[in-house]
Amino acid sequence: MFRNIPAAMAAFFLSFPAGAEEMDDAEVSELRERVRQLEERLDAQEAQDSQVAATTSSEKTDGSAQPVGNAFNPAISLIIDAKYRHLELDPDTYQIGGFVPAGGHGGEDEHGHGAGPGERGFSLDETELTISGNVDPYWSGYFTAGLSDGEIEIEEAWIQNSGYFPGVIAKAGRFFSGVGYINEQHPHAWDFADAPLVQQAFYGGNLGDDGIQLRYVAPTPLFLEFGVEAGRGESFPGSERNQNGANAGAAFVHLGGDVGFSNSYRIGASYRETTATEREYDDEDSTGAEIENVFSDLKSKTWGIDFVWKWAPNGDPSARNFKFQAEYYQRTEDGQLGYDLDDTTGNFAQEGTYSSDQSGWYAQAVYQFMPRWRVGVRYDLLDSGTIDYGPVMDGSISRDDLQLLRAHDPERTTVMIDFSSSEFARFRLQYAQDKSRFDETDDQIIFQYIVSLGAHGAHRF
Repeated sequence: MFRNIPAAMAAFFLSFPAGAEEMDDAEVSELRERVRQLEERLDAQEAQDSQVAATTSSEKTDGSAQPVGNAFNPAISLIIDAKYRHLELDPDTYQIGGFVPAGGHGGEDEHGHGAGPGERGFSLDETELTISGNVDPYWSGYFTAGLSDGEIEIEEAWIQNSGYFPGVIAKAGRFFSGVGYINEQHPHAWDFADAPLVQQAFYGGNLGDDGIQLRYVAPTPLFLEFGVEAGRGESFPGSERNQNGANAGAAFVHLGGDVGFSNSYRIGASYRETTATEREYDDEDSTGAEIENVFSDLKSKTWGIDFVWKWAPNGDPSARNFKFQAEYYQRTEDGQLGYDLDDTTGNFAQEGTYSSDQSGWYAQAVYQFMPRWRVGVRYDLLDSGTIDYGPVMDGSISRDDLQLLRAHDPERTTVMIDFSSSEFARFRLQYAQDKSRFDETDDQIIFQYIVSLGAHGAHRF
């Protein structure tokens, strides 16, 4: 408000002509009208500035997209993600060797987010509709729905508050978990056309949950953030339990900062725990016959670390920039496994204790060598680790009767080049040599284009 007073005074005095003491009544009235109009314009500008400042102050401090605009009109955006895939092997038979499929019945999770190689030929993968805005001075809301093949799925729908306590951000609803680095990013923000193998094997793509999340950003010279979550735990590797309370909990910490004018980094660590009851998956026995196995009372614990380093000359990424990121996860699971369920009687041929210890990681580098053009390379590696199952250990069945859980180290090497005609459109060509299946290599070529319509918020660090 007060910053407009000098401007008003200057405009007022400058509006007096020379010899003002000799003005008649008509000239005085005209001058007063000019001053009144100027005051109205300044008041309108002040109101507009206050509204923008209020909207900006409620912007999501976790770095994800939150448009700034009229507080009473939500920002709306539409993301179109389309691909052409040339896959050497049949995607309908895809499974990551040595790992239980996230969807239970194949290589794709129950939501279809970033799991498996996708469909051959042309496809419209997922159109993403996002609506966001301020509810009032205390709350903001965010909604994202994925539209694919006539189906609509709510990916995120949450409310968020900040300001009651300094540095504390509260979120409630459905959201992508804060574990790791890439998990909170929507697929259109990825640097490659698909998710890393470890993200697919451990979470089936983006890990989302219904629940609550609290973040605290400490008042320190470096960026230091702590977060905790409690949720329904229905998403893989958990399952629906039909019980009160939370079935999943997570905690994470992030540390970051700048190194000089050209470099910045972020280091993170996370832990998540959930329980699966009646989690089914399809397999084959040693004769090739199809069987159905079921986990129960399975405690799944996953911890991970992530690292991101960014470089841009003097902090300006418009012409050239470089980003390196890597994540490592380790998961242990302990519970009961029922082998070869008879759908008629509901009995198992064998049942016993189950435990596993598996891990995986990826590392990728993306370099923008000139405005709008980037190249990137990524390497994925998983370790099926150790799996102990009671009926195998006592000789009731052989390890070959669990075909999908045989020892295997899936790996994949990916290269890409993309061109952005603007910040709203990107075209990408990607090649991958995928060795995640048993004893087979899939050469994959993907052409992708991503178009953003409407409000376009800033992406995460």
